[in-house]
Amino acid sequence: MSLNADRSYKMKLRDVENAFKYRRIPYPKRSVELIALLAISCTFFLFMHTNKLNSRLKEMEVKLQPSEFSALGLTGNHISGHDAGKHDDINTLHGTYQYLKSTGQLVNVTTLRLNNTRRSRLQVVFFNRPTRVCTEQLVPLLRLLADHNDLNLVLNGPVRSISRIRTAEEEGIEVQWVSQLEKDTLYIAHGNWINFTQYGEHKPIYISLVRDPVERMIQNFYEQRTRQKLIVSRNIYPGYPQRTNAWYKQTFNECVRSGSSECQYIKYSIEDAVEDFKRQSLFFCGNHEDCL
Repeated sequence: MSLNADRSYKMKLRDVENAFKYRRIPYPKRSVELIALLAISCTFFLFMHTNKLNSRLKEMEVKLQPSEFSALGLTGNHISGHDAGKHDDINTLHGTYQYLKSTGQLVNVTTLRLNNTRRSRLQVVFFNRPTRVCTEQLVPLLRLLADHNDLNLVLNGPVRSISRIRTAEEEGIEVQWVSQLEKDTLYIAHGNWINFTQYGEHKPIYISLVRDPVERMIQNFYEQRTRQKLIVSRNIYPGYPQRTNAWYKQTFNECVRSGSSECQYIKYSIEDAVEDFKRQSLFFCGNHEDCL
């Protein structure tokens, strides 16, 4: 074979290799259809499985939190609408609705009916300001609203108590004081909920804030351990018993795992080794021992 023929053969061989190397392989149409069918099938079975789980979840909710529906024998299947075709069956959601409606037990629930503010006979807004729920951001807003609406803003009350609960005498003093405030007053003060009706007075317009109790407790835990509190405690109150450096460096998880009373909810306790604000319920329940 001559030199030119050999070179020509190598060039052709290289062209064939390049053709195979950079060729575009068409995807079979059947494979695309198969993938689409599999995707649709997976979506369908996932939907069926999710629907079944949703029905079981609703059934467990009825079992764990009895309501009017469970009292009438309803199950999660009834609530999820599996028996929706049986409109006259009291064991279905539609049947229960018709039963309550026909017997007058179903009240027309509207925002107007639920708005108790318009029925208030004491035109005083009482914000009892729960601790560790970020009320610092709300108070400036209330100040602006008070100025804009020409409201009388009151920030201090007659009772200055740091106790966890107040006595009946302290409650009575605050009830009488609030009842004598002039109309269109916005009263802001830390304090547990008070039953004004129990003392023969009209209820004020209560407003309040609520926060996730665990987040609230964690925030309070770390606020007790800030470097600023450490410096203040050791420089301004050197004669008082001091916390150790290990206490200030402790994490919330370590506190819980160690079984420390600081990170436990001890029912009916009035005082704690470390001042805390675990009992958010007091601001909505009152000063009764069952609220502790």
